[in-house]
Amino acid sequence: MFAQRPDSRPATVEVFVSDTALLVPEGASAAAAVMLAGLPAIRETPVSGAPRLPYCMMGICFDCLAEIDGVANRQACMVPVAPGMRIAPQHGARVARTGA
Repeated sequence: MFAQRPDSRPATVEVFVSDTALLVPEGASAAAAVMLAGLPAIRETPVSGAPRLPYCMMGICFDCLAEIDGVANRQACMVPVAPGMRIAPQHGARVARTGA
């Protein structure tokens, strides 16, 4: 009675999460890539060292801070993935940026 829809697959891009290659849907955030990778944490709290993962996914909580393409303190939920992107856990407290 109903026609089957073709099984369409979204385009994917390859990113590296903790040096492991991973295919993620095009347009996904770096935080989504971290969660797809199944990491136990993307950063630790500076006071107790408790592990943290992306929480709000909209840039409010800062639990998704990560090193992206060598730049620390990036909100992974606000950064769309790009081919070859490298996402690494951030360790320790945020460091203020210096210089202009």
